[in-house]
Amino acid sequence: MLKKYFALFIFVAGVNFAQPQFGSIAKFGMAAGFSPVWIMPNLNALNSKAESIGAGSFSNSGMFAWGGGGYAYVLFIKNLRMGGMGYGGSTSTSSDNSQIDFSTSGGAFTIEYTLPFVRKIDVSFGLMIGGGSQTISVYSNDGNFNWDGIWNNVGKDSTGSYQEVLENSFFTLAPTLNIDLPLNRFLMFRIGGGYIFALGEEWTAANDKPVSGVPSDLNGNSFFIQTGIYFGFFAF
Repeated sequence: MLKKYFALFIFVAGVNFAQPQFGSIAKFGMAAGFSPVWIMPNLNALNSKAESIGAGSFSNSGMFAWGGGGYAYVLFIKNLRMGGMGYGGSTSTSSDNSQIDFSTSGGAFTIEYTLPFVRKIDVSFGLMIGGGSQTISVYSNDGNFNWDGIWNNVGKDSTGSYQEVLENSFFTLAPTLNIDLPLNRFLMFRIGGGYIFALGEEWTAANDKPVSGVPSDLNGNSFFIQTGIYFGFFAF
């Protein structure tokens, strides 16, 4: 709950600070680039099950995801820029006979207001609006496979090999805070972050059949940190 209040504070503070300042100069430019993300989902419920089958556990510190994005300042509102971003990553834990893979991805439309009274760098408060998904793949086997055996087990109970894939899709809202540091007029380094709120999520398995009893904290809500190198044209 404290995480959610903190995220909302970031967004509200941004709206309050982002009022037009007398004598400020509107910023402009456009950029696109590579933006890796560090995501920190709550995997405690998944770790509990992973440990119970002897498959180890996932890190509580988060996971890496590849990402990219871009933006352009709009002309009808000073210091406002719009764009988009996407990311995707996966991690796994395993033992000799069992493995669990967890992956997450998302994409969003971004809108940011850059503080006009901060010069030389860009400090922006904004909001990401989009969608995301998570996938849990569970594998267990004794390591012995043959062609006929695989097909004989289809539709039958089998103790030799087990596989299940669970999926979760949702809408996302994420307040953000980003700082852009120009290296020159055409190259910029970004660091920032925010909190993802997942809306309308539901876990499914086996051709979109709903899964009941999934712990409520195994959801798409998470803090994230993003960095990146952007190419374009900047006038700070």
